[in-house]
Amino acid sequence: MKLNELQPQEGSRRPRKRVGHGQGAGQGKTAGRGTKGQGSRAGKPVRLYNQGGNLPFYRRLPFMRGEGFTPPHQLDFVEVSLEQLSKFGAGAEVTPETLAEADVIRKAAAAVVILGNGEISIPLKVRVQRVTKSAKAKIEAAGGSVELI
Repeated sequence: MKLNELQPQEGSRRPRKRVGHGQGAGQGKTAGRGTKGQGSRAGKPVRLYNQGGNLPFYRRLPFMRGEGFTPPHQLDFVEVSLEQLSKFGAGAEVTPETLAEADVIRKAAAAVVILGNGEISIPLKVRVQRVTKSAKAKIEAAGGSVELI
């Protein structure tokens, strides 16, 4: 077998349909585009999300389009700085419940993150959902302990 003898498999290639070459060709007159309307005209095709005068679907989505959807199970943390923990006495246990009782946060059910703003000198037992590295280092340096819930 030589390169010039190669041929495609029988039936694998069909001839190109030549539209608009008269009624005898089977695709004459309107050339398979139907009669009238936007799709029958020459020029740019209709863009993908065009809805013919309706407000397009992607613009009907939430109005902060750059933000997208808010994840339904997203946790919103209440931020508490180390300075605010000075209300507690030495050796006190700091939990979301005790923070709510001391009016540092509004709801005891809130997820709390301790930030490393400020200094702390008293040892505390901190039991919250999240603690920053700097806050953990300062709490442990003061003789306290950190436990994540």
